[in-house]
Amino acid sequence: MKLIVQKFGGTSVATPEGREKAIQRVLEAKAKGFAPVVVVSAMGRNGAPYATDTLINLVREIDRDVQARELDLLTACGEIISSVVMAQSIKAKGCPAIALTGGQAGIRTDANFGNAQILEINPNPITRLAKAGQIVVVAGFQGVTEDGGITTLGRGGSDTTATALGVALKAEEVEIYTDVDGVMTVDPRVVPEAQILDRITYREICEMAYQGAKVIHPRAVEIAMTEQVPIRIKNTFSDAEGTLIAQGAAERVITGLAHLTNLVQVGVALNNGKSSQANEVEVFKLLADNGISIDLISVLPKGIYFTVKEEAAEKATGILSEAGFEYTLQKDCGKLSVIGAGMTNVPGVMANLMGTLHRAGVEILQTSDSEITISFLVPMEQLNKAVQLLHNKFALGQS
Repeated sequence: MKLIVQKFGGTSVATPEGREKAIQRVLEAKAKGFAPVVVVSAMGRNGAPYATDTLINLVREIDRDVQARELDLLTACGEIISSVVMAQSIKAKGCPAIALTGGQAGIRTDANFGNAQILEINPNPITRLAKAGQIVVVAGFQGVTEDGGITTLGRGGSDTTATALGVALKAEEVEIYTDVDGVMTVDPRVVPEAQILDRITYREICEMAYQGAKVIHPRAVEIAMTEQVPIRIKNTFSDAEGTLIAQGAAERVITGLAHLTNLVQVGVALNNGKSSQANEVEVFKLLADNGISIDLISVLPKGIYFTVKEEAAEKATGILSEAGFEYTLQKDCGKLSVIGAGMTNVPGVMANLMGTLHRAGVEILQTSDSEITISFLVPMEQLNKAVQLLHNKFALGQS
């Protein structure tokens, strides 16, 4: 029995037309000899009757302070409704199907309500039903604790459900269906010439996701990568081949670009220019203890530089002021990241990137790099220009 996991997001299951297309993809897989296991998200966006945000608003109209356990119990309903509607729609086509909650599908999690981690998956419930000829439709985004508590998996939870099931079931492939034709070289709203990538490595797509691309959640990719289960990003509404995410040698020095907006750069002075490890640790500990996430960290003899999201800047600077630290702020920043597994051990990439930006008058406020990513902090007003420049420089718009 060849299993394939197919995940359909909210836009694919929200309308009868969308569900018709999704069912067509499921039946096509079955006709090719696969046993499809379908994972569904909640139906639609905020305002739709069964959307997750709508359910949350329903209870918060009564009381803003809802315990995480009760919130999970409520928000899991959106995916359960989708699974029943999808299973019934498949049965209406004359094909046996059954809906399962995450717990019924064998997904056991810890008790971190709202952002639970999958501890294990028992594949037997699904494999038994699939062998009996049923198309199994699983409610995404959820699991169950050892003592029966319903949990949700946090951001990208349905993607995580799909890839975790793919690993547990030893699936041939996990298909993530959305409303775009695949992973693009860059955000097409910034660069209309953006191209669909036919293939990308696990590490590259994780970096693109962490740096601002929103096609798939990185946690879902990391799960698939543990057992080398291929993922394919496809469009429910078109016949495009999509993008294959799999292990393999890098084909390009630069694969794609991603960006983040509305950042604030914070510079913290250290001991009148004399680096103090105690001061450095204190700054990081203060921010961490207060739940403030920081990025693009540079530690220099004269001070520490890092970025925070715009909405966290006031809280961060208040904490630093209270602790007696002097700081500077650079508001309205954007982060541009260049990702490519092929840049490893290739000399001159940074020089090429910086030279291109400098010649065009783009102000570089800060840089950072890892093995496959180089990031630049630039003024927000120059971010789109910088993205377009580098996309053109590396000919990423050429198919």
